[in-house]
Amino acid sequence: MDLQYRYICGFWLGVQVVLAVDSVRLLDPPQEPVPDHAIIQVLYSCDAPAIVRLDCVVTFDIGNISTSLLVQWRCIPGKLKKRTLRLTLPDWLVYQPDGIVPGSHWVLSCILRASVGYEKVGKWTVSAQDVATLQPRPPYSRPAKPHQVCFAWGVLMLRFGQDVTRKLCPLEEETVHFLSSIFASTGEPFGITKTLRPYGSDTLEYLRVRAFSFPWCVFSMWVFVTRSCQGSACGLLYHIDSRSNYATPTLLLTKSGQLHVQLHGGPNASTAILSLFKVPLREWCQLRLKLQGRSVTVTLVRLGKESRRVESTEHRLSHDVTLIDTDGYFVIGGGRFIKGVEGYFGPLVYYRNRASPQSLSDVALPDVIKDVNLTGWLQACQELTLNINQSIHFYSLLAQQGKKSGMEAFHNDTREDSREKCELWEAPSPPYGAKVAKYLALKLGGRGLSLQAVGRALYSLALHKLDGASDMKVLSKILPLLLQAGCLGDTRALHMSSVVYSSGLGVDKEPSKAWSLALLAAQKDDRFALLRLGHLHHRGLHGVLADPDVAYAYYANVAKQTTLDRHNPSPEQVYVEDIYLHKEEVLRLQTNEDHHIFQWLKHQARRGAPDAEQAIGRMLFWGQQGVSPNMQAALRHYKRGAVLLEDPVSMYDFGIALLQGHGVQKDIPKAIVFLKKAMDKGFVPAISALAWYYEQSERDYDKAVQLWEMADHLGSPDAALNLGVVYAVGLYPRRAADQYTAYKYYLKAAERGHVRGAAEVANIWSTGIPGRVTRRPSDAVIWAKWAAEHNGYLGRLLRRALDCFLKSDMFGSLVHYMMAAELGYAAAQFNVAYLCDHHKGDFLDPVFALHCMRRYYNLTIQNQKHEPYALIRMGDMWYEGQVDGRKRLHYAAEMYKLAALRNEPQGWYNLGLLVEDGYRPSLPLLSQLGLLDFCLADSVTLRSVLYQRCRDSENSDSYLPCSLALLRVYLQVFQKQFSTSIKYASTIAAVGAPIVALMVLAFFRRRVLSLN
Repeated sequence: MDLQYRYICGFWLGVQVVLAVDSVRLLDPPQEPVPDHAIIQVLYSCDAPAIVRLDCVVTFDIGNISTSLLVQWRCIPGKLKKRTLRLTLPDWLVYQPDGIVPGSHWVLSCILRASVGYEKVGKWTVSAQDVATLQPRPPYSRPAKPHQVCFAWGVLMLRFGQDVTRKLCPLEEETVHFLSSIFASTGEPFGITKTLRPYGSDTLEYLRVRAFSFPWCVFSMWVFVTRSCQGSACGLLYHIDSRSNYATPTLLLTKSGQLHVQLHGGPNASTAILSLFKVPLREWCQLRLKLQGRSVTVTLVRLGKESRRVESTEHRLSHDVTLIDTDGYFVIGGGRFIKGVEGYFGPLVYYRNRASPQSLSDVALPDVIKDVNLTGWLQACQELTLNINQSIHFYSLLAQQGKKSGMEAFHNDTREDSREKCELWEAPSPPYGAKVAKYLALKLGGRGLSLQAVGRALYSLALHKLDGASDMKVLSKILPLLLQAGCLGDTRALHMSSVVYSSGLGVDKEPSKAWSLALLAAQKDDRFALLRLGHLHHRGLHGVLADPDVAYAYYANVAKQTTLDRHNPSPEQVYVEDIYLHKEEVLRLQTNEDHHIFQWLKHQARRGAPDAEQAIGRMLFWGQQGVSPNMQAALRHYKRGAVLLEDPVSMYDFGIALLQGHGVQKDIPKAIVFLKKAMDKGFVPAISALAWYYEQSERDYDKAVQLWEMADHLGSPDAALNLGVVYAVGLYPRRAADQYTAYKYYLKAAERGHVRGAAEVANIWSTGIPGRVTRRPSDAVIWAKWAAEHNGYLGRLLRRALDCFLKSDMFGSLVHYMMAAELGYAAAQFNVAYLCDHHKGDFLDPVFALHCMRRYYNLTIQNQKHEPYALIRMGDMWYEGQVDGRKRLHYAAEMYKLAALRNEPQGWYNLGLLVEDGYRPSLPLLSQLGLLDFCLADSVTLRSVLYQRCRDSENSDSYLPCSLALLRVYLQVFQKQFSTSIKYASTIAAVGAPIVALMVLAFFRRRVLSLN
């Protein structure tokens, strides 16, 4: 083709020469803009006097076009001529910007244009032209221009600064990864919220805006549906605009398993499409939604063991499709308007301005899904469930018939070929499930036995084997029990197994298994597993990607459950208390029904002390300070305080119990009497409770709002929350619904310590309020985490751990605290590190104990409210080289500084010891400590100041050791200043002592002689 093209061009040039017509041609132009002195040849002719021009035409990303005249000359009619030129392009097109060479907008294209034309009456007419396209290079991929001039000082400094801070072209992807890991969806309205921003690149943003009504994009997502949608539709992926309406695209799963796709155009222009295929259950598959203008394609890719199956639905719309992806937010799974699917979401990718580069034939299971291998677990559990069901059926029949013969024969026949495989894709484990099923069937007489009951029994057996254990090896023995219990539906066992694999306590550490077990439990709505996954995505631990949006989805679920749990108290819930094991004064306050503190409070209550009656009632109702929850006993104390002592606090507590029927039959009239009496005595929570009664029962919103406003003015968190609710739903009398005012009341309630208020604030910050409240996903995570950590079931776990500690069962305490620490709870993290710190070599391997200390002390100090003791121990570990094998005084000083700023005297003391070892604090460190005036002081002065700060702290226990350290410094100063005088005095004493002794002897001798 190239040879033919040349022949044709040569032929036409010959024709032009013969006919003497205008012509021009560029010979061998460069491929890209080149520096000065490049040679280019132009072949031209004309049939009348004309002008030949060589122009450079540049197109920028902002749409502007620049034309630069490079050279021009006159053309004399006649034969074809060739002219050789030195190509001189603009510096901003050829070289890097450097302060002398100016910068420019991004260059999209560059064209060299040679033309022959005539200028007639001020108008330029082109009769022939030829063009050559040059491929522009990015600005900082171009060569630097070697300037041959002397620069002024200011220019030199400018160029030097640009050399030092070399610019990098910003990387901006057109591919958005909405989700890069796996998300466990419970089928509730707790999904992942994602927002997009406009492009920073003018070109990409121009293309995006231009495609508002003609989108050309692809959404690709992996899903694993475990259960059919229980409603009319369940959320997969949908877009909510700034007016809280569904926008393009909306992808839902129907009850029949088909995909419902909704696309929106202009006003009253919307289309819904129902796929011809169904999404399979318990199988990973990829869903693709492809938009090409008015063309919509929905594709399902199923990857079987031996072959793949692709199903597709295409549709041509009758209207334009509008997609403004920066307006509003996207939701993966459930949200404010619809519940999500039950199952798991895998990686989800949005190709904003282009189609997916991956063809359907190249689709493969993502690595993150392969690593977790949920399918392998479910297949193993399915086989185990089948075997246990057979055992339950067989042993139940035998128990009902009263037969015992044949049991062992059945056991041998069914277990030799099909043993339970619940050891996560490994060798089969011992048949614990069958043995437990046999025992329960005989005990229950073969009636009412289920798989869940066997799972609970296996978990209880595992905990029984753990009680009193003093060796890490016991966990490797009970792990099969836990895994089988998890297979049979006990999510507590799944969480405990996940913690064991994550920590490496008694087994090999396997983060992938730990994550998969947590996902399995979280999908079943287990509170601990949800908290654990929220913590992993919040901190980015164990290889899990940090993602605040995913973390919030998990925390929001537990926060909602916490608000419901607090309204439904039970013996399984205990008040969450921050108890640190190194604080002996707090441990001494822990009590129980037989403890002398509790008995003393009961004695005081009998004598008519209202405070003692309140304390006993709340300790029994909520399970505080080590007392087991006993709602009936608590109500007796509430009633005694309310009726006999007329204590407003007891009146309120007893009134609330009567109003809501907690532990007693509902008696609303009697409850209102007690609440009114408490209000009359000035107890603020009673005002809010009465307002709630008027709003819920009497529907008297004027009275309710009046009381809530009064209580809010007095600082009631409940009143602020309820005012937020009435504003949000539009129940405030004579006022329209106002989400922003509701948000302000929610924030006020949260700042006053209200759990539901914190959850509502987090919910608003996760999406924002257009034009009023900006989206703050990281802050939403913090509020939701705080609310979730008030869950009573977490309090029960912490209480078990503390009880083990108080009973000197240190290993059991470590295991239970570790289960809470893996949820991200700061006090539990500290206590795990403290136990590892104080039991190295006892029941813990020293290597494991050191790793445990390093990990959990470090996690503790990353929390908002961390314990200063953890800072001290981390500083000690840096000082002793226990973190990375090297002694690092700078890092140790940073830890001690943070402790000192928290008013911890040990921090000041340890800083003094560092200075004594020869460490010189940096200026920033001294400045933060308020010691910048001593930056030039010597070591002695600096130590004196540090030990004085230690001595003068509020902690009385530090006074003596800090005073002794300060005295030691003063003695060292005294010794240094008077050492010479002491030496002279010692010398004189050594020389004069014999002479004085002789003189004394001589004196006494004379005395004796005179007496004689």
